[in-house]
Amino acid sequence: MVTTLLLLSALAGFFGAAEGQDFHFGKCPSPPVQKDFDLQKYLGKWYEIEKIEISFEKGSCAQVNYFQTEEGNIKATNQIQRPDGSVHQTESELITARLAEPAKMTVQYYPQMHPFPYWVLTTNYDSYALVYSCFPLLSVAHKDYAWILGRNSSLPEETRDYLKSILSSNNIRTDKMTETDQSNCIKPI
Repeated sequence: MVTTLLLLSALAGFFGAAEGQDFHFGKCPSPPVQKDFDLQKYLGKWYEIEKIEISFEKGSCAQVNYFQTEEGNIKATNQIQRPDGSVHQTESELITARLAEPAKMTVQYYPQMHPFPYWVLTTNYDSYALVYSCFPLLSVAHKDYAWILGRNSSLPEETRDYLKSILSSNNIRTDKMTETDQSNCIKPI
């Protein structure tokens, strides 16, 4: 009993210290993903329109470009403009391992890092995509991440509302989603 109370106290402190993060008790939701996902159509440049806040992703003008290497791997160049005006880029790799559900991928930023889930919940390939990720925390809680992406630097409000309704219908809160500023961008990918 004492161990449980200490664990709950530590989790409460952890949740309180992580302002802006979206932690929840219980297991990760398992929303349905895009049926008949076509990775080749998904490749190319995407702008981040909105996201559930991420502590290490601070800035504006967030963009990603997915491309296939000569070896057949799927790589991504991620770019964000920091508050001081500097541009930060990272490389990552999408790993597709689920033949039955190709929209359930993982993304690897560095070889020493654990891959992150990267699930495409829906996309029409030419204007919008909704991506979801979730991380379990000590088997008693989880952290949600979600991104609304667009092929252009903005999306109509009705499209954003539609995509948020998909999250909400799967018990993924959208009240902490923030719009990504795509104005005054110094250097596009």
